[in-house]
Amino acid sequence: MEAFTRTAVIGVGNEFRRDDGVGWVVVGLLRDRAAQRRLPAGTVLAQCDGDPGRLIGLWENTGLTVVVDACFLPPASARPGRTRRWDCASGDALRTAAPGRHSTHGLGLAEALRLGDALGRGPGRLIVYAVEGADRSTGVGLTPAVARAVPRLVRRIEADIAQHGASSGGGRARPGPPGGTRRAAFAARRPPA
Repeated sequence: MEAFTRTAVIGVGNEFRRDDGVGWVVVGLLRDRAAQRRLPAGTVLAQCDGDPGRLIGLWENTGLTVVVDACFLPPASARPGRTRRWDCASGDALRTAAPGRHSTHGLGLAEALRLGDALGRGPGRLIVYAVEGADRSTGVGLTPAVARAVPRLVRRIEADIAQHGASSGGGRARPGPPGGTRRAAFAARRPPA
């Protein structure tokens, strides 16, 4: 088994689909703040389009992975900007999207996690932040309610890194990848269409 040596924060989404870009905005703000307040060594900040193969490459051999993604509920139950936190340490399984909940990605995060686990390439400890969005139409920029949630979310992620980062030894044990190889991927960004 290969040692967990990194922490990864992965913003999932599409910056050209309004609130679906919240994960990318969070990672961008973390990069800006890291220039003033350094993150622990081995911390990778990445933006990803949600492709399962790219996600697996980013979180493979991490002690801690934090994923930030937008979620979209039916308008009657949506509260844009509300953030939900899921931690694998809680013992609850990450579930696939229920009917009425929509993802802009072909396969969801739960499917990517199951695939990574099956391949022995899952993250150590996984924390997911799902931010309720209001608008996923074509365009750039977050809606005001989602934009207001970003600074607080960044502080929560910084606290998670400080408390549960790779150096803390926390997380669930996972076997290394078959053959002992390791792919270092620091950004998995899809070019604009």
